[in-house]
Amino acid sequence: MAITTTTRYDVAEHLRNPHEMAAYLEACMEAADGDAAFIAKALGDIARAKGMAQVARDAGLSRESLYKALSGDRAPSFDTILKVVGALGLELRAQVANP
Repeated sequence: MAITTTTRYDVAEHLRNPHEMAAYLEACMEAADGDAAFIAKALGDIARAKGMAQVARDAGLSRESLYKALSGDRAPSFDTILKVVGALGLELRAQVANP
């Protein structure tokens, strides 16, 4: 019987441009079901793809605090979310929810 080897999947390796990053964030927001920590983790994936140090500088945060905020272990403040989204070059938009 052949031995199958696996490697850890890292979505950040597959987010190569802003359009893919925006699509990933949108899909995660749809799947989050109100879980802010899940959205924070998705933003962390995108930040790692773009470069965490650069995103931290652009957001005006320390790299360490950005890692903590986007770890998915807790829900960061909305202020932090807005700073990170802006640093990533993305926008949050609102639309009417489907009933």
